[in-house]
Amino acid sequence: MSNLSLNKLDGYKEIAGPVVTVIMDGVGIGPQDESDGVAMAYTPVLDELSTGKLVTRLKAHGLAVGLPTDGDMGNSEVGHNALGSGRIFSQGAKLVNQALQSGTVFQGATWKEIQKRTRKGGTLHFIGLVSDGNVHSHVKHLYHLLEQCKVENVQNVRVHGLLDGRDVSPKSGLEYFQPLEEKLKSYSTDGKDYCIASGGGRMIVTMDRYGADWSIVERGWQAHVLGLGRGFASACEAIQTYYDEDPEMTDQYMESFVIERDGKAVGTIEDGDTVILFNFRGDRAIEISRAFDDEVFTAFDRVRKPDVLFAGLMQYDGDAMIPEHYLVEPPAIDNTLGEYLCAAGVSTFAISETQKFGHVTYFWNGNKSGYIDADLEKYVEIESDKITFDLRPWMKGAEITDQVIEAIESGKYKNIRLNYPNGDMVGHTGVPISVRIAVETVDLMLRRLLPVLKKAKGIAVITADHGNADCMWTEKGGQRTAMVAHTKNPVPLIIKDYSEQNSFVLQDIDEPGLANVAATVLNLLGFEAPEDYEPSLIVMTS
Repeated sequence: MSNLSLNKLDGYKEIAGPVVTVIMDGVGIGPQDESDGVAMAYTPVLDELSTGKLVTRLKAHGLAVGLPTDGDMGNSEVGHNALGSGRIFSQGAKLVNQALQSGTVFQGATWKEIQKRTRKGGTLHFIGLVSDGNVHSHVKHLYHLLEQCKVENVQNVRVHGLLDGRDVSPKSGLEYFQPLEEKLKSYSTDGKDYCIASGGGRMIVTMDRYGADWSIVERGWQAHVLGLGRGFASACEAIQTYYDEDPEMTDQYMESFVIERDGKAVGTIEDGDTVILFNFRGDRAIEISRAFDDEVFTAFDRVRKPDVLFAGLMQYDGDAMIPEHYLVEPPAIDNTLGEYLCAAGVSTFAISETQKFGHVTYFWNGNKSGYIDADLEKYVEIESDKITFDLRPWMKGAEITDQVIEAIESGKYKNIRLNYPNGDMVGHTGVPISVRIAVETVDLMLRRLLPVLKKAKGIAVITADHGNADCMWTEKGGQRTAMVAHTKNPVPLIIKDYSEQNSFVLQDIDEPGLANVAATVLNLLGFEAPEDYEPSLIVMTS
């Protein structure tokens, strides 16, 4: 960081207030019809802001955020990476695809150690999200790994599969688990034993994040490691039974299950085994990784900690080395916006609630934990409610706004960033009335925030990391299906300049995306952007 430097923007006049970047998580620009929760919400502040001169749309999915194709929806992780780094890096699925296609994933030290353990008779366990949502995982990656196990004659393989229903259709579990069970059965020849051992819905089992609810991870530990849970003969039987018992149940909220033979769990994790977490995204992978790796662990009673080699598909936290072993190198994101601003002595305030705190810190800073410069930065996390967010769609919007207002009025910070999670977290529930309230909450918070920023003579940069609330359902043949996944819609970029110091106009950029925001923020703060950054969305006029 000490070698980084920024040049002053020629002719720039210093502004009195801060530049405040507002990420309206999950608030995209949709079809403007009845299915569009953003359009259906009452948003007078956003409506007025959208008529301004410094307003455009940004691409927030696919190639624009480093994903393999434009058919891939964006997500909060890659979105905040792009916002904070100012460049486009090959991301999770793309990196994994490259490593699997080239075979390098099977040439590293971790895979070689896995080979040693399985040859000594240890079972190889796979834990992860079984879907093609391509946000946290892709089932094709699991199939590729299983195929390698078959080729290498690994004798015993167990899959602990988590249902998605969030990045894919809400009740699509059988579409993924039925072919997986058939594939595993076909591999169980010549003495090999491959099968699903346990599972459950991602929001109930294993995939907690940011320490929001460790009981989710505990349920996963009990099912995957200890073999404790409701027993079934197969995963498909478990899923269908849960559907039959509760027709309103969706995959992401399905209780855990354990597969049994002769009354015993088929896949407990024991000393000498190997465990691979085949999710590639970091936020919901860190806690279960810690449960396997940490010697001192107090989040819940593990009962026993098996002596296993645990490996992530990727390393989910490079600073904290979580996990210690991994198969694919994560993207090396350096020279982030935060690093440049710290090198230039610019003070920063970053805030969100638990659900998105890591996104305005860890992901924003290039997948790095902690402060870049604790003397210049302050990060604030407000604890999220432990409740399904359709029941409290306002979330912690007011508390976030309170502290941002205080930060603006303090005059201590020139750069402020915040994330309102409402559009995304409530959008994932698929409850239309709650989605509209979530979007309206964000609008109301802007109504509180912007007058304070205007008084301070600062600048607002309002955008989003991806869409979600902009599509509440899809319709086919007159039948509506709840849409709980992210969208591939563009997101807004609104600049509201209250400083009265400089004159900016939009540049003509072909298909601008989230990575253009960092250079834009630097210009608004009076700096030229680094040459390797995606170009700024604005240019200063005389």
